[in-house]
Amino acid sequence: MRALVTGSSGHLGEALVRTLQEDGEDVVGLDIKDSAFTAIVGSVTDRECVRQAMRGVEVVFHTATLHKPHISTHSRQEFIEANITGTLHLLEEAVRAGIVSFIYTSTTSVFGDALTPPAGARAAWITEDATPLPKNIYGVTKAAAEDLCQLFHRNENLPCLVLRTSRFFPEEDDNREIRLAYSDANAKANEFLYRRVDIGDVVSAQLLAAKHAAAIGFRKYIISASTPFQPEDVTELRKEAPKVVRRYVPEYEHEYARRGWEMFPSISRVYVNERARKELGWRPEYDFQRIVRALSSDEDLCSPLARLIGSKGYHSEQFRDGPYPVD
Repeated sequence: MRALVTGSSGHLGEALVRTLQEDGEDVVGLDIKDSAFTAIVGSVTDRECVRQAMRGVEVVFHTATLHKPHISTHSRQEFIEANITGTLHLLEEAVRAGIVSFIYTSTTSVFGDALTPPAGARAAWITEDATPLPKNIYGVTKAAAEDLCQLFHRNENLPCLVLRTSRFFPEEDDNREIRLAYSDANAKANEFLYRRVDIGDVVSAQLLAAKHAAAIGFRKYIISASTPFQPEDVTELRKEAPKVVRRYVPEYEHEYARRGWEMFPSISRVYVNERARKELGWRPEYDFQRIVRALSSDEDLCSPLARLIGSKGYHSEQFRDGPYPVD
């Protein structure tokens, strides 16, 4: 299999290139930044560059994107060009090249305001059927690109699966209140209950999606760590999250106590990965129970692949307050 990975110098792109190469696959990495995992330095907004990168390719893993941290440093037009026009170029060239699987990396950020219920309401139980309500240009352009993928499946019969990934970056939280109230490791451990996924598990989902795309055709999947929660927990989660966590993973309290960690008092949303587990056969290895076991053994909380990729950052400059200038 010859695969094209866009965004090959980024977190997920590098992880995919590394994994595919270790599996003996032929990989072409495309990115605007040069790296050991990028064969072609160029942009998805450049049609000729995309056409060149697509030669002889059978599978496309499209991870290149402008991210939420770029909102304050890039214009809306730049988001449209990178996230929509770039995706359109890839889809059109994929049809031209006879691609057998097109895997588009989207984000749970497309749900936007649906992720934050009003005060007093129960936590949102987020499946693929939740209605996206994007709240910024990042969410808008990722949702539009998803629709392009569906259009090309409908009209051009291009097998195309959309993976809406939750947080997997190792950088500090962009929420100042979280940074002040919790250590970085504490906050990330909490998130494995409802909104985080290990990059090693994201890669396994990508590879499974490529394997099943031709048979499925088009489908959207939430890619997030398996939650221990059930739909009947959503009211209590918003009011007394530690009580609910204690019910499912009671051993967490001891491990948190010996580190001085705390559970979030309230959880406002829960991402549900049931469709990906059922239809793709995806079996994510890293969940909150795994994190607590690692804490009890004083092991690293991340997969070997996550540690290997490490932190890349999204900007070359430093900002006065926090890792990126985004609310």
